[in-house]
Amino acid sequence: MAKSTIILISTLCFLSFFGSVYCNDRFFVEGVVYCDTCRTQFITKLTEFMEGATVRMECKEDNGTVTFSKEAVTDASGTYRVEVDGDHEDEVCEITLAKSPRKDCSEVDSDSHLEQAARISITNNNGIVSPLRTANPLGFLKKERLPGCADVLKDLGINEDGSLI
Repeated sequence: MAKSTIILISTLCFLSFFGSVYCNDRFFVEGVVYCDTCRTQFITKLTEFMEGATVRMECKEDNGTVTFSKEAVTDASGTYRVEVDGDHEDEVCEITLAKSPRKDCSEVDSDSHLEQAARISITNNNGIVSPLRTANPLGFLKKERLPGCADVLKDLGINEDGSLI
């Protein structure tokens, strides 16, 4: 009886370990999308979070082959969530802006140094225990700055041209 109990417990422990190895290859990427009302490329007190914005998550191999692609839409708070199956350790995974729900705030900065993409590590081999990955905020540019932006920038010690006060 004791021998069979030990075997049963050992088997259950082994199976739970075996299952955890395969069950942990599901990740969740969360982030926010905002309307950059001051065209600053960062969140300010005048920032408006966007409901209905579409983001695209893609993972690519070094040769450019897309191994994973999925879109998500933001909720009322501007938050999105993408479920990712599989470990993508040797790939580059990024969230990019795909579509804005607002005509007055739909521009994506095309300067390469301001590329609107959030790179995410999708692997269990990076020291992160949680399956949740949080992406940097991404913002569409508003066509015209809001009137209060000059004051916001001044409060931050920045001139409207981006130089420091």
